[in-house]
Amino acid sequence: MSNKPIQIMLVDDHLLFREGVSSLLKRDDRFEILCEADDGESALKIIKNAVPDIVLMDVSMPGMSGIETAREMLATYPELKVIMITASEKEDDLFKAVKAGAQGYILKTVTDSKYMREAIFRVAAGDAIIPPAMAPHLLNEFAMLSQNQPEEAAKKTVQKIQIKEESSEDTDGISAPERFELNLLTPRENQVLELVAQGLTNKEIANELVISENTVRSHLRFILDKLHMNNRVQAALWFQKKKTF
Repeated sequence: MSNKPIQIMLVDDHLLFREGVSSLLKRDDRFEILCEADDGESALKIIKNAVPDIVLMDVSMPGMSGIETAREMLATYPELKVIMITASEKEDDLFKAVKAGAQGYILKTVTDSKYMREAIFRVAAGDAIIPPAMAPHLLNEFAMLSQNQPEEAAKKTVQKIQIKEESSEDTDGISAPERFELNLLTPRENQVLELVAQGLTNKEIANELVISENTVRSHLRFILDKLHMNNRVQAALWFQKKKTF
């Protein structure tokens, strides 16, 4: 990461909260508050003229929700990183945020100011942040959702990759869609994904595999494309689920 400050957009309908977060981050030279918005619609207008590195956004706002806003932002600016900040500990909100492409999820009940600063810094570096207590629930949600995912992934990817026609089930009892999914990633991509699932950063993965960080990022892009996922959180949870079942 360069020495340039991480530019942040704050999106929250509570002025006092925005002022508090802004004051906190301005004390740290690593961050710069680029712009602010008090609702989703305003944020979508402002970002057209001021694209930040990180969007720090409330989940629940009047009008367009933070999750809807994140989805629209990421559709236009896929390199953008979004961190949802919320007082809600509802598992459904976390699940929807990750599905929308959010790279981080921070509870407003967190009292450690250092935690928020480090969480933002780590997301900017390519990591994903989820409250540890909520991670098992998210894994369970993805496990249930993924029961039919192999077949769907095969259908979506068959247009991109030539595969031989074969029966729906082989003699070893593994269905064609399941076999297709298992072989979808290259050995190196599986190595990268396993390390992502262990919580390693891009830099740590690069050191472990003796490759550059750019190569790690390239592998991650291919992994997400092949698995039809939005971010490394989803991919890591998918990998953990495959190891569990």
